[in-house]
Amino acid sequence: MSDADILFERRGRIGLVTLNRPKALNSLTAGMCRLMRRKLAEWALDTELGAVVVVGAGDKAFCAGGDVVKVSQSYQAGGTEWSEFFTEEYKMNVAIDEFPKPYVAIVDGITMGGGVGISIPGDFWVATEKTLFAMPETGLGLFPDVGGGFFLPRLPGKSGMYMALTGARAKAGDLYGLGLASHVINSADVEAAIARLAEDADGTPDAVDRVLGDLHHEPEAGPMLAEMEAIDRLFAGNSVGDIIAACKSDSSDFAQKQAEIMATKSPLSMKVTFGQLTRGGAVTSFRANMTMEYRLVNRIMAHPDFHEGVRALLVDKDQAPKWSPATLDGVPDRAVDQMFEPLERDINFDED
Repeated sequence: MSDADILFERRGRIGLVTLNRPKALNSLTAGMCRLMRRKLAEWALDTELGAVVVVGAGDKAFCAGGDVVKVSQSYQAGGTEWSEFFTEEYKMNVAIDEFPKPYVAIVDGITMGGGVGISIPGDFWVATEKTLFAMPETGLGLFPDVGGGFFLPRLPGKSGMYMALTGARAKAGDLYGLGLASHVINSADVEAAIARLAEDADGTPDAVDRVLGDLHHEPEAGPMLAEMEAIDRLFAGNSVGDIIAACKSDSSDFAQKQAEIMATKSPLSMKVTFGQLTRGGAVTSFRANMTMEYRLVNRIMAHPDFHEGVRALLVDKDQAPKWSPATLDGVPDRAVDQMFEPLERDINFDED
């Protein structure tokens, strides 16, 4: 396999994209995002191409996200690499959402953060028994970006808010039951799916659906679905404080566990995330959501929590971040609201 971080191949009727950093769990770089966006623009005009399929190299991960350690280091050093990364990533997210042909992500392994952003905005999201999905950003002092503000509030009940605030992990059964996964296939059938799509993709969703439908199997219901009544009740509050109070006052093991988990997350991140999903549920386009998230990421980078989260979880790995402010009460609502206001220069998704 080539040493390139991202590989593009024409295979029959499809454009095959391989995220090719298996030793780094296929984590994204600004360059990968830029190349992906430009290739999609090229393939959109290719009349012989019937679909795009994206996979991850190796046997462990589809894509575990972006290289947030490098992003944090860049910001703290006064560099511009961090800004370039988010700009290129968010432009890529919009390009995927607006791609005019079927876009298929075969998520055969770990997918978190940026891995969600390179897959969820497409048309078909295929899980396997190896799929492990999470948006763990509140534990990093960030928020579930790359489109989380758009797709999470549109999940059934309060499952999106639950996943966003707690970073809960989900496998195929839950992902299919929640409608995140369009199909579930065996990991052993991934190559067969690619081969059949290369032969049968004709530019229509129906052709892709027929291929994936032939390989699809109904997964066993996941544990998250079994807790949906509790999730809908506990995460229905009008604020993060309400949600945590509801969990603390509920005697069930599930509720108590969620309260414990949220106690480890950045209070600022949780409040920003709550506002993000509340506003994102009302926006009418994916583009509008990504503009909102671009404003948020530019402002949250200026706060210490993201850099502290990266230090504690990924650099020193002491798993003991010291958040600032340390409590929800220490995070003024007005300060959170200001993070959503327009930037002096908002992102231009059509600028190359």
